[in-house]
Amino acid sequence: MDDFTLYFKMGFHHVLDFSAYDHILFLIVLAVVFKFNQWKKVLWLVTLFTIGHSITLALSAFEIIKINVNVIEFLIPLTIFITGLVNIITIYKTSKRNENINLLFGLFFGLIHGLGFSNYFKMMVGREEDKLFPLVEFALGIEAAQIIIVLGILSIGALILSIKKIKREYWILINSSIVILISIKMMFERIFW
Repeated sequence: MDDFTLYFKMGFHHVLDFSAYDHILFLIVLAVVFKFNQWKKVLWLVTLFTIGHSITLALSAFEIIKINVNVIEFLIPLTIFITGLVNIITIYKTSKRNENINLLFGLFFGLIHGLGFSNYFKMMVGREEDKLFPLVEFALGIEAAQIIIVLGILSIGALILSIKKIKREYWILINSSIVILISIKMMFERIFW
């Protein structure tokens, strides 16, 4: 049980670590297009991201893939930038289409984000024979933290939209624009060539 708590907490704190705020930024641009009453889709969003994240963690932990860390560190803010940009480009198109794009981004970009944490995860599990259970426990911690963040994003959005009476499109535009600006700064800090 102690190992479960250890790996669960590591996954949980990995997402909630404000010094590694890229994860939170990505969740903001993924979730901002959803309404609070769309909780089922939002749970899918979080789960798909965790699945993508876990796949690449597993591939790395079992030494099936090796990727240059500097490339991945650049790709992470690029995924955030792309998601925010798509939010803005599709803001006036059918919202269902934008939501479905974000579900695909959750899975695909989760693969990239998982690679960003793979070296640290490999050091955590070391040469342990059993890497599957730590991976599952870590993924459950990630899932729990992401659910908290996404519910917070949806709650804040619902509150602000009801109090300020602004259009939902403006809410998406404002949040996506702020995150895009932050991700551009991050990309310039992480240029690897």
